[in-house]
Amino acid sequence: MNNEQLILSYFPELTQKQIEQFAALGDLYQEWNEKINVISRKDVDNFYERHVLHSLGIAKVIQFKKGTRLLDVGCGGGFPGIPLAILFPDCEFHLVDSIGKKIKVVQEVADAIGLTNLKATHSRAEQIKDKYDFVISRAVTAMPKFLQWITNKFDKQDKNAYPNGVFYLKGGDLREEMKPVKRHTEYFELADFFEGEFFETKKVVYVRMN
Repeated sequence: MNNEQLILSYFPELTQKQIEQFAALGDLYQEWNEKINVISRKDVDNFYERHVLHSLGIAKVIQFKKGTRLLDVGCGGGFPGIPLAILFPDCEFHLVDSIGKKIKVVQEVADAIGLTNLKATHSRAEQIKDKYDFVISRAVTAMPKFLQWITNKFDKQDKNAYPNGVFYLKGGDLREEMKPVKRHTEYFELADFFEGEFFETKKVVYVRMN
């Protein structure tokens, strides 16, 4: 199964444009990774599974409605924001990272594949003043600390199946880490959606913020 077929096997409703955008990511990241290390070397060979499909795990939990605004905090080279922005072209994505060269990669990749629903900002999360429906991220820090960064970032109006909050990609046993979190929390095992050893311990964690 090639890379586009891997994505299509789990997301069969993709348009031709989305298929082409996903297909372009592999070469783009390989090229950028040689200049700026945004993906670990061992993950380059498994790029579509460990970065693209992993990011799309959030889309197995929630289908964001048109007009949903999302903030990707600590996006690194663009995950989960870029794959989700391809999948949800009617939503607005704001990707932020404190490392400028990573944001440069995000902007260059987005421009190369024609993503018009994404903006990238070199910033710390605490400095962002806008309000969003959801904050998304991929294991940038322990959840209690992460929630401190983004606690005031949420719009009061809910418009999706889940109240406004956080969708966080994380692996391993989270019981100790999550003990201090007193908000409503749900866990979704990615092994329920995707095949492969990589997903066996991976989860989507939802924390309600409204």
